[in-house]
Amino acid sequence: MSATAASEDAPIEIYAYDDKWPLRFQKEQTKLHELLAPWLVGVVEHVGSTAVPGLAAKSIIDLMAPVESLAGSIAVINKLSTLEYQYFPYKPDVMHWFCKPSPAIRTHHLHVVPLHSQVWNERLAFRDALRQNAEWRDQYAALKLDLARRFKTDREAYTDAKGLFIRSVLRYCRNPMLRASRTSGLMRCSASSCSRNSAALNSAARMSAWRLTAAKSPKEHTRSVPRARP
Repeated sequence: MSATAASEDAPIEIYAYDDKWPLRFQKEQTKLHELLAPWLVGVVEHVGSTAVPGLAAKSIIDLMAPVESLAGSIAVINKLSTLEYQYFPYKPDVMHWFCKPSPAIRTHHLHVVPLHSQVWNERLAFRDALRQNAEWRDQYAALKLDLARRFKTDREAYTDAKGLFIRSVLRYCRNPMLRASRTSGLMRCSASSCSRNSAALNSAARMSAWRLTAAKSPKEHTRSVPRARP
């Protein structure tokens, strides 16, 4: 994202899970299916934390739209402006990334990515793992709350600090020793088999917290998780 966009970013706020989030996704999905029909090669998916029931999250709906290729879908950048999506060249080698309606007032993020690319597969795998394993979900929620307090105005640092935990979940989901099944080309861990690795993932969460503390140690404060604004 550009320096200008970063300077006008809304601060990071984590809210308790809101059962209206899936409805917000469904409404936006319908609009995107219609608008992006010439480029879509599959269903627009709900990803990110708002796609995991019971998980505290930023009140921003993340959507992932599958296309044949980035080069072949470049026209969506102009097309999506009709739905108030702003394009930013964030990781342009792997996705077309959009924010709606602006960095200062975020309601939706849209990730246009090639179907079955690494980004596509990993984001669905991580979402599904947290949906199926409540302990991992709760560990991730605790980590995000800590990071949001420490990096309230630094989204890049907040995102980077979650990386170790996310990579750990994905590594366990790819472990052939876990009981898993293939669905639409994705590896999906069962709740029972994934639970055996919770201790290691908890260690990954603690390591993430240790690394960010070593990087910067702002004043600590605690608060309850607020409800999302309507």
